[in-house]
Amino acid sequence: MPELNAPPSLLPLYAKAAVTAPLHRGGDTLPSSVYQLAAQSIDRDHLAAYERVCGFRVSDVLPPTYLHVLAFPLSVALMTERAFPFPMVGMVHVANSVTQVRPVRADETVSFTVRADDLRPHPAGRQFDLLAEATVDGEVAWSSRSTYLRREKSGEKKKDGAKPRDASPPSGAVANVRVPDDIGRRYGAISGDRNPIHLYGLTAKAFGFSSAIAHGMWLKARTLAALEGRLPDSFTVDVAFKLPVLLPSTIAIAAAESDDGWTLDVRSAKSGKPHLSGSVTNS
Repeated sequence: MPELNAPPSLLPLYAKAAVTAPLHRGGDTLPSSVYQLAAQSIDRDHLAAYERVCGFRVSDVLPPTYLHVLAFPLSVALMTERAFPFPMVGMVHVANSVTQVRPVRADETVSFTVRADDLRPHPAGRQFDLLAEATVDGEVAWSSRSTYLRREKSGEKKKDGAKPRDASPPSGAVANVRVPDDIGRRYGAISGDRNPIHLYGLTAKAFGFSSAIAHGMWLKARTLAALEGRLPDSFTVDVAFKLPVLLPSTIAIAAAESDDGWTLDVRSAKSGKPHLSGSVTNS
C-alpha cells in the first residue's frame, strides 16, 4: 500500500507510461495497490485558477469536481504500475461519478486514497473503475468513480459514422457556452492532464481527431458551474461522456429539475450531437 507525503509528479509518470507501454501484456486482474496521500493543504491560487477555467465563482468552498484533480496523480501512478494490465495510452474515460458528502473548505486539509476495481467485459473491449476517496479529519467528505474503457481488437466496434443513441435533451433552461480552442491547454495546465489530444490540432490529429478536444472532466465541471448555487450540500453527480467536444466549439448546457435532483444534457449548439448526459441526485 504506497503511502505518499506529497502528490507524485505527473511529468515523470507520463514518461514512464510512454516507455513501459509495450510491457503491458493484458491480463484478467487489476493490481491490488491502494495509493494513499497524507493530508494536504489546499493551494488557494491553484483553486482560484481551477475555478476560473471551469466557470465557477472564486470561493473558499471547493467545487465538487476539484478534488478529482488532486487525486488524479495517484490514479496515474496506479495505472503506470508494471502490474497494471493495460498501457495508460489509449484508454478512454467514458463515465464519472462524484459524491459530495459535504462541502470541503479551502482551509481544511484533505487526505486521499485511490484504487482500481471491477475489471469487466465491454462490447468494445474491457472496462474498469478507479475509485478515489477524500477524507477530512478521518471522515470521508468526497468520493469518485472514474470508468475507463480499454478498446480491444476482439471487441465490437461501431460502424463509421454511427452516432451514440441518446434521448431528447431535457426541457429545462439551456445555456450556450463558447468553448475556446485553448481550453485544453488551460485546463491541462491546472489539472496536469496534458494528453496531446487536448492541446493542439496537430497533436490531436496524430490520434485520429480533426482538432484538439476538451477534457471530459472540464466539461463535467463546466456543466456543474451552470448549476452553482442551486445544488445541496450533499449529492451525487453521475455523467457519461458521449462525442468529444472539438475545439473551438459552442455547447448547449441543459438542466431540468427532477423529483430528486437534476437531469443534465450537453450537446453541440450547432448540430445537436450529444457530448454529456447525466444526473444530480440529492442525498
